Amino acid sequence: MNQYHDGTPSNRGTVQEHDVIMRSRKLLDITGVKQVESFDNEEFLLETVMGFLAIRGQNLQMKNLDVEKGIVSIKGRVYDISYLDEHSTEKAKGFFSKLFR
Repeated sequence: MNQYHDGTPSNRGTVQEHDVIMRSRKLLDITGVKQVESFDNEEFLLETVMGFLAIRGQNLQMKNLDVEKGIVSIKGRVYDISYLDEHSTEKAKGFFSKLFR
């Protein structure tokens, strides 16, 4: 069973969708975002309904943020998109160590 999304309703009574849509490697639209943990022009760390999502790139900027709907739009040159979970602890340590410097 997936620990992030098992098809059962959340506390709010509905299952929140999570989509990542990339357009021309320059614009990302992400739904199902619970919280923006950190961001700068090279890296975003987002908590989504399906786990932590790391986006790396160049000249990254938050174009849109709708906290109530859980939508984030990011523009810039995207190099890497990855989910951080218990199977990728080394990568997660790198991101979290930057948070707490």
